[in-house]
Amino acid sequence: MSDPSQSVSLEALLRRVIREESGLTPVAPAEKWRGGHMVLKPGRPGVQEKSIPIETFFHKVVMLRNRLRTLEQQVNGSDLPDDQKVKLQSYITGCYGSLTSFNILFAEDDDRFVGAASD
Repeated sequence: MSDPSQSVSLEALLRRVIREESGLTPVAPAEKWRGGHMVLKPGRPGVQEKSIPIETFFHKVVMLRNRLRTLEQQVNGSDLPDDQKVKLQSYITGCYGSLTSFNILFAEDDDRFVGAASD
């Protein structure tokens, strides 16, 4: 018989490897945003404002980041000519750069968006 603690440990390890390889690592919002709401106030009088939990918005941002990472992996692993890979990679890097405004939401620096380094 096998040791049940070893199978649990192996299962946890496999789950972690799959999450990391697919870009689905657990990500937490910064403590100051937890339980908060994002309020969108229209510029026109008489139009109702919209409020959503920050965790809901954060989850959408993380999903977008994970999909960009997956796209990046697909481009890098494709059979496309190198010049096409470079072009697509520059668009992906530009997307990351456009999303750096949302870095304030992340608890860990390693989870943040990074665009192209400035010269």
